[in-house]
Amino acid sequence: MIAQLVHKTAFALALTGVLAGCEPQTAAEPVEQGPFEPTYLGVKTRLLDSDLVNFFVTMRGARDDSDVAAYAQCAAVQYTLIRGYGFTRHVRTQINEKNGVWSGDAVYTISAALPQGLKTIDAEVGVTDCIENAIPRV
Repeated sequence: MIAQLVHKTAFALALTGVLAGCEPQTAAEPVEQGPFEPTYLGVKTRLLDSDLVNFFVTMRGARDDSDVAAYAQCAAVQYTLIRGYGFTRHVRTQINEKNGVWSGDAVYTISAALPQGLKTIDAEVGVTDCIENAIPRV
């Protein structure tokens, strides 16, 4: 028991000595980015089944995949309302970027009642979010 205590104390002292020689790291200065000014290039839809819709979106100026996914979601929620339904559920989104042009290929289900699943969206709430974030819809 004493041997274990001596061993732990010696290890703690050695570790303290090693850490004492380390200088604190300062956080890197944040990189300032210009204003977010995307150009939305359009939406195409393809009905895959009565409740399954494929959305193709293209844009320039996306900061990352999430901007493209948001554009596709805005198309999906507006389309859902146009078709007279109240809910949509995200199935999948594939995103690519080439020469500054971002493209998204997203699939959503649309339904009158709240669908099962974790990625369900109330279409009216979704449209409101799109308007607030200045993202165009279908």
